Amino acid sequence: MKRKERHQLKENELAGMIVAARDAVDTRRREVAGIILAAIVVAAVIAGISVWRQRSAARAEQLLAEAMVTFTAPVVPVTAAPSEPGGVPAAATIGATGSFATEAARLTAALPKLKAAADAYPDADAGITARYHYASSLAALGRYDEAIKEFEDVATRAGEGTLYGRMARLGKADTQVRAGQLETAIETWKALAAGTDDTLPKDAILMELGKAYQAAGNTEEARRAFNQIIDEHPASPYTAEARAALGS
Repeated sequence: MKRKERHQLKENELAGMIVAARDAVDTRRREVAGIILAAIVVAAVIAGISVWRQRSAARAEQLLAEAMVTFTAPVVPVTAAPSEPGGVPAAATIGATGSFATEAARLTAALPKLKAAADAYPDADAGITARYHYASSLAALGRYDEAIKEFEDVATRAGEGTLYGRMARLGKADTQVRAGQLETAIETWKALAAGTDDTLPKDAILMELGKAYQAAGNTEEARRAFNQIIDEHPASPYTAEARAALGS
């Protein structure tokens, strides 16, 4: 091979290497640019979600706060006349702002506000809190079936290991008793008593279970529940009540 041809071949090889290197750099640059762009997009999405969650949480807390103003408003019974000479009528008598003449009136006024807060942000902490108070208000007003459904919703959304999850399960059982649904209440109390959650007041649960058995006419199971309190929770404040129930 002539020297000129060898030289030209080397130049071609060098040019090919340069072109290949340039292509590799361009490809790498595009890959890096793509990675950077993807990272920017992901960061923007995360930041957007964070801002949205913060705004949602703030709005949920605002709705809850508005509902709680009514839920915790004072109850001032209406009186026909001052209770003492020289006194003034009760605030409700003269239409005091922010007060209610009865507990039922206050709860009835709070219901739509609590429901609005619960439905607007059902899975937010504030929404779950609002739904729990909504359920307890329904129970207090004698709307037991609705209350039980809402307590179940709270327990599902909050989770069994949370404060409101536990309170909702207790509220459900208590409401079932008040509704006269003794068999279902007994099953609910039994499940709570048999659970492994140490934060639940097992002595209080056994006491309520025994009372439910009593109301249902099952004295044998009632005695078993009361004896369990005495045997397993001797220092419990419910022990004396359990002994009294056994004596009766």
